[in-house]
Amino acid sequence: MPLTPPPQIMGILNLTPDSFSDGGRFTSTDQACDVALQMVENGAHIIDVGGESTRPQAKPVDIQEEKNRVIPLIEQLRKKSPVSISIDTTKAAVAKQALEAGATIINDVSGLTADPEMKHLVKHARCQVVIMHSRGTPQTMDMRANYDDVIQTVYGELLLRVQSALDAGIRKEQIIIDPGFGFAKNTDHNLILLQRLEAFKSMGFPLMVGLSRKRFIGQITNQEEPTKRVIGSVTANMIALMKGATILRVHDVKETMQMVKMVRAIHELPLHKKGEQ
Repeated sequence: MPLTPPPQIMGILNLTPDSFSDGGRFTSTDQACDVALQMVENGAHIIDVGGESTRPQAKPVDIQEEKNRVIPLIEQLRKKSPVSISIDTTKAAVAKQALEAGATIINDVSGLTADPEMKHLVKHARCQVVIMHSRGTPQTMDMRANYDDVIQTVYGELLLRVQSALDAGIRKEQIIIDPGFGFAKNTDHNLILLQRLEAFKSMGFPLMVGLSRKRFIGQITNQEEPTKRVIGSVTANMIALMKGATILRVHDVKETMQMVKMVRAIHELPLHKKGEQ
């Protein structure tokens, strides 16, 4: 699979007390902004800012609380850096204010299904949008991890959401797709999706993956603590990169960037002519 265009690294910045990996990490906007700027220095092309955890069994957050968490950081980061900013939310009101504050991408884990106003917002804002495959809510998604053929089913359900977005007037060039690793998928489902990830390239959209520190990586590597899943995460992202992923959403930007540079250096090395050493 050709590695063109070069993959982009999306750094994860969760401003939540209960995210599965970095919940409660930040005590101030200044601290969170410093971490975001460090991600940019380490090679992140996009910073994905979230104010509501989507881990299994996470409790919902009301609109005002979510805004209070994310908007000050987006405003401050935009003043200090031209980096692309993504707002990770399922709520149109939060997304709208985030765009006004300087975000340019909406990352909606519900695939534009949770809020009927989201499609209207994306259409008129003409921003990029990540449409992800998921089932149910954080409270119910583990119970809905049932597939006869996970590739065929996830592809079909994701395609329906993409078509719904196009029918609503969202342009093709605005759309990024995400098969939704860990969202209503068990370990075997996630492994099959990664093994056959190239199938999703046929949709014709940029392909984002969110593999970083996921539970299935911990199960395979026997690492219960998410922060100790770095090697497993980088390895999984390397496979995704080789199978056509164009955006890697990660916690560990520096380590992932080193992997990307190495893979690209090997992949782009011209084949030696016969007799060359």
